[in-house]
Amino acid sequence: MATNENVQQVLDWAVAEVGIPGIVADVKDGDRTWFGTAGVADIQTGSPRRPGEHMHTGSSGKAFTAAVLLALEAEGRLSLDDTVNAHLPGALDVNGYDGNKITIRHLLSNTSGLFATGLAPEISHRYATRSGFVKHRFDTFTTEELLRVAVSQPPVGEPGERFEYANGGFYLAGAIIEKLTGSSYAEEVARRVIQPLGLTHTRVRPAQDTGYPDPHPRAYSNLFFKDGADPAAVTSENWESMIEEPGLPPLDVTEFNSSPAWSAGNVVSTTGDMIRFISAMAGGSLLPPAQHRQMWTTVSTEGAHWMPHARYGLGLFEFDEQATGGRTLRGVGGSLWGSWFFAVGTPDGRHTIAVHTNTEWKTWDPMFKIIEAEFGISMGA
Repeated sequence: MATNENVQQVLDWAVAEVGIPGIVADVKDGDRTWFGTAGVADIQTGSPRRPGEHMHTGSSGKAFTAAVLLALEAEGRLSLDDTVNAHLPGALDVNGYDGNKITIRHLLSNTSGLFATGLAPEISHRYATRSGFVKHRFDTFTTEELLRVAVSQPPVGEPGERFEYANGGFYLAGAIIEKLTGSSYAEEVARRVIQPLGLTHTRVRPAQDTGYPDPHPRAYSNLFFKDGADPAAVTSENWESMIEEPGLPPLDVTEFNSSPAWSAGNVVSTTGDMIRFISAMAGGSLLPPAQHRQMWTTVSTEGAHWMPHARYGLGLFEFDEQATGGRTLRGVGGSLWGSWFFAVGTPDGRHTIAVHTNTEWKTWDPMFKIIEAEFGISMGA
C-alpha cells in the first residue's frame, strides 16, 4: 500500500539523514497491520531490528501513572482536585512551594509550577558528560531522593499558571499512589493497567534492573554536554547550544539504571503492547467516562519549549487540530538515553502507529514526517 511505502521512506530517511542507528514502525489500522524497519539493532553485528523487541518507553510511563490515579478516583478513594498536602503532608512545603495549593491534577498536567526536574544539578551532573554517564550509569535513586530533587529548585510559576514539563510532579503522584494503596507503584500499575489490558510484555522496570528481556536492540546515545559544560548553567532555553558537537561516535548505553525515571517514565514494553495501551487510553476502554474526559481535558504547551503543535492532557498529548487539518490524534511518547518512543492514534483506537528509535530524540522531524505519511495529513498546516 502507498501508506506503507511512504512510512518506509521516512524510516530510511531517518537512518540516512538524522543519524538514527535503527528505527521501527508498527501499525494497526482496523484489520490492517504493518511493520517496517530501517537501520540496525546492533552497530557491531549489523543485526536488523525486528518485531517484539523490548524497549524503554520513557515518559510514556506518565500515562500509566495518570491512569492509576484516575482509576483510584473512580473508586472514590481520592479526587484529582485533592491537594498534595491532603495525601503527603509537608512534602511540598519547601523552597516556595505550597502543598495546600498544588493539586493532583496540577501534577498530572505539568501545571504545578514545579521546575523542570531534569535540570536539577543532583541528577544532571551525574550524566551530563560521557565520562559522567559511564561513572554513574548504575547509580540507584530512592523515592525519598527523587522527592527531594522534585522541590530542590524554586517554582517557575503559580499552580495552574502555565505548563512546565516536570518529572517531579509525577514522582509526587507515584508517592501518593503508594501512600494511598499501601502497595508499590509497580504493583498498582500492573493491577490497574497492565493486567486489565493484557499487556504481557510490559512492566515497570524494577530499580535493580539494568538491561532488557530478549529480544531487544542495543541502545546508543549522543545526549551529552560538551566537556567542561556546567550543568548548573543549563536552562530549558540554552541546553541545545551546550550539547556536544555532532559527529562523535555514540556511546552504548544499553545497560544502565533508570530508577531516576520511576513514576515519571520507567515502563519497558513493546510496540505491540503500546499500541494496545494508547488505543485504550485514546478510545476510553479502560477508564470510566468521567475519568476518560478528565484525562483528555488538555492545557496549552505554548511557550514551554516542548513539542510543537501539541496540547497536554494527564500524562498524554493531543495534537492541535489546526496542525492536523482537523484530525484528532492522541498519543504518548518519551525519550531518554538510547531510546525514543512515541505512539499516536485516532480517538476511536482503531488506527495507531508506534515508533521506536534506539537512540534518544534528536529532532521532531521524524515524528511529524511519519505521522504525515501514515495519516495522510500535513503537520503544521
